[in-house]
Amino acid sequence: MERVTITEAATKVLEQLKVKHGDLIFHQSGGCCDGSAPMVFEKGDMYLDESDILLGTLNDVNFYMNQDQFEYWKHTHLTVDVTEGRGASFSLEIPLGLRFLIHSRLLTKEEESFFNG
Repeated sequence: MERVTITEAATKVLEQLKVKHGDLIFHQSGGCCDGSAPMVFEKGDMYLDESDILLGTLNDVNFYMNQDQFEYWKHTHLTVDVTEGRGASFSLEIPLGLRFLIHSRLLTKEEESFFNG
């Protein structure tokens, strides 16, 4: 089971960014800049520590969230999507006139049991 997935449209943008920037990571922002949005950075450009939780991997790109924010999101499944418009963040897709966003839904009972015991 996966806690985080990505749409086909977002995958295409992510693949463009990988070609241009190399290895990447996603980090779910905790309210800075563009609110609470998934942001993508070159691997090594975002400081991660033991408080960041790896939620999954999307097309060879790790997706992290800070543990404090995860407490609010732990009962949800996340889907990364993309939309037109310049967000107010430092994420790599912004110069393309696009921004990543999250669609969320509550975990099913089966998923909840699998992820949260």
